[in-house]
Amino acid sequence: MRDVLEFKSISKYFPGVKALDDITFEARGGEVLAFLGENGAGKSTLLKVLNGDYRPDEGLCLLNGEEMRFHSPNEAIDAGISVIYQERQVLVELSVAENIYLGRMPANRFGVINVRRANEMALEIIRDFGLPIAPSAKVKDLSVAYQQMVEIMKAYSRERMKVVCFDEPTASLSESEIESLFGIIGKLKSEGKIIIYVSHRMSEIRAIADRVAIFKDGRFVGMEDAKTTSEAVLIRKMVGRDLGDIYDSLDRGKETGPVLMEVRNLASDYVEDVSFILHKGEVLGFAGLVGAGRTEIMRTIIGADRMISGEMFLEGRKIINRAPGDAMRNGIVLVPEDRKTQGILSNRDVSDNINIALMNQHSNALGMLDTAAESAAAEKGIRDFKIKTPSPNKKIVELSGGNQQKALVARVMATNPKVLILDEPTKGIDVGAKSEFYNMICEFAKRGLGIILISSELPEVIGLSDRIIVMKGRRVSGEVSREEATEDRILALSMIEKDDTEEVEAI
Repeated sequence: MRDVLEFKSISKYFPGVKALDDITFEARGGEVLAFLGENGAGKSTLLKVLNGDYRPDEGLCLLNGEEMRFHSPNEAIDAGISVIYQERQVLVELSVAENIYLGRMPANRFGVINVRRANEMALEIIRDFGLPIAPSAKVKDLSVAYQQMVEIMKAYSRERMKVVCFDEPTASLSESEIESLFGIIGKLKSEGKIIIYVSHRMSEIRAIADRVAIFKDGRFVGMEDAKTTSEAVLIRKMVGRDLGDIYDSLDRGKETGPVLMEVRNLASDYVEDVSFILHKGEVLGFAGLVGAGRTEIMRTIIGADRMISGEMFLEGRKIINRAPGDAMRNGIVLVPEDRKTQGILSNRDVSDNINIALMNQHSNALGMLDTAAESAAAEKGIRDFKIKTPSPNKKIVELSGGNQQKALVARVMATNPKVLILDEPTKGIDVGAKSEFYNMICEFAKRGLGIILISSELPEVIGLSDRIIVMKGRRVSGEVSREEATEDRILALSMIEKDDTEEVEAI
């Protein structure tokens, strides 16, 4: 008999917000049930209710008819329920094996931990996933993508698991890693597990899911068949309107202006001999596979990584950025890929997160902050960037991922930059919020800003960019204009050796 997970009349309230409103549906063993909805629609909140992070104000969760009421995620794990969130929860100072078997490390009868046995057990799981990592490796030395895979392997290792929930699991993964994950999900499905899969990527939902539960504004809208329901129908139910072709409808403005920034032969410990130019009013895309060096270039430009050689010019003037503060003073700002660890101040409110870059402007010679100026700046950022929050004083971690991202953009734009670098700006953001971000990017370009856009989603980088720089192996492997850009051409440049670029000209 298949396991059945039921949500019955679940409601959850926060100050000023009804996050979940009478949610009722069921998930069954041996199927993949996708959750689809805009940021703030209630998907992650429902998982946190299931997981014991939140207690529902009304309603209950049932597993095989038995009420599940947890006071902590550990209680949920003991009952066979694992939730893997988009934000990683690994312990970076521990090894891969120690993370996978945290709290369950093999030990002898005297309680002495058997590290060798733990490594052997972890290696079996690593081989199931087909990953080139060692069980003894420190998690802090792994890429963001592999850290995410460690989180997934931890859940996979639990023998009593009946329900496993994935919240945007592929946001940091390469295509090969996604394929490996889908293989594992298929194995879990064949074993009769209940699998809940949260994603904004329609192609993934159609590839992996059997049914789709659609959410809007904290309500359950309905259940659809993942294979037979069209993408247009799913989007219409999710956002309440037709989006049409999201890229064709963008107002790009006029042609780009003169050269704004030039990078010559830049090199660091992570990239080699990188040169490019950026025009005023241009969206310059950077494409490439995971590990190609796109983020590392930008970190070197803003001074977060040391520049070993090369030169940078802004409006014809040579600049040197030894730290991100130098870059900001020179008019170059970065919205990082990893919101949680490099972007938001998770223990502070929305106002503080917007104002952190303006402290010098808002303080007098004695270092006293002008609270009125801070309040005005926060209100302006919330208004201009349509940040959905009941108050500037709400903790930023309590907002959806899309609204956290808007707060980061509001922060950097408050400094009046000349160059705006966006590293995976729509990662983990729903289709409706992506449309807002795309229009925002075009508006910034129309004002004359130079925009550098890093994106792993090829339709996104092709749809938004005026030119695209393609990276491979820490070097520039080619450049493609908007008119020439196709997914095949960019993938070819991403996977070839530098000396073979001539062969791509025919593609």
